[in-house]
Amino acid sequence: MGQILLYGAYGYTGRLVTERAAARGLAPILAGRNEGKLTDLAARYGDLPVRAFGLGEVGGNLEGVTTLLNLAGPFSRTADPLARACMAAGIHYVDITGEIAVFETLHAFGPQAAAAGTVLLPGAGFDVVPSDCLAAHVHRRMPDAVSLEIVIGGLTELSRGTARTALESIDTGTKARRGGQIVTLPGTPRGTADLGRGLRPTVQMSWGDVATAFWSTGIPDIDVYFEANERLERVMRLPAAARWFLGTPPGRALANRAIDRQPAGPDENMRASGRAVILAEATDAEGNRAISELETPEAYRLTAMTALETALRVDRGDATAGFHTPSTAFGPDFVMSFPGVSRSDV
Repeated sequence: MGQILLYGAYGYTGRLVTERAAARGLAPILAGRNEGKLTDLAARYGDLPVRAFGLGEVGGNLEGVTTLLNLAGPFSRTADPLARACMAAGIHYVDITGEIAVFETLHAFGPQAAAAGTVLLPGAGFDVVPSDCLAAHVHRRMPDAVSLEIVIGGLTELSRGTARTALESIDTGTKARRGGQIVTLPGTPRGTADLGRGLRPTVQMSWGDVATAFWSTGIPDIDVYFEANERLERVMRLPAAARWFLGTPPGRALANRAIDRQPAGPDENMRASGRAVILAEATDAEGNRAISELETPEAYRLTAMTALETALRVDRGDATAGFHTPSTAFGPDFVMSFPGVSRSDV
């Protein structure tokens, strides 16, 4: 096995991945901007190697690295410079982004990555491993599907990093696929779905599968909905002027101060007991449907598992060079390899 570097190792998700790697007897390089936080974290797990550097210093800090796992969001700021440096150095790049624009940027780098002999695989966390694999599964059941709807339930607590990432796109509208193109929908569509507890209200969201499910399946029309919880409803009730303000530098600064006062993320009990449910429905031109449901561990717990395993598989050469989604790299059943995941066809 080569040498994996975890960039953003001291963040909320980065610590979960570091803990999991150490439990498996691995010794990844812990990296990020803050040397003090890195050394403190490294000492907890047997003095793991540390490299402290910012985004402007990446190229000179990748010696000996074979795969970089980027855990530092917002990925709209970190993915581009890290992916470019990886391709230039012949190093594989993996991240846990859920940002549609980041997926689009890295997808455009695909030919360059293939020529460099490197893999680019964004979305190795909860967004989008389970939903991407489920989308590929229903497409396998209905190869002629022309539309895909994904519904995600069970997400109630966010880490600070996820909240900051969501803030990045709060004023950009709701994204969907239409005819293979990403479009901004008028308003915020709502619906209902049965996620095992009867019909529940849902809200359409700009989730990563709007980008990735198209490349994984070729289905031209894609919509993603979230189960509507209290926190999501509060955001949805924000007037347009408030969303616009939160998209400005002063608004983001104000919101980030509020995020800093929140817990770092779900605590250990929440991660241990939480469950998420994902429903995917593919429909063909005649109206025939294929519906499948996936149940997973809590989102951040699953992310720690899938992110590390994705990096390990990429590092050992299980994916061909170029751009990948989780399912194009490892197949629709990749998500089924993790404990606590179950899938059923409706």
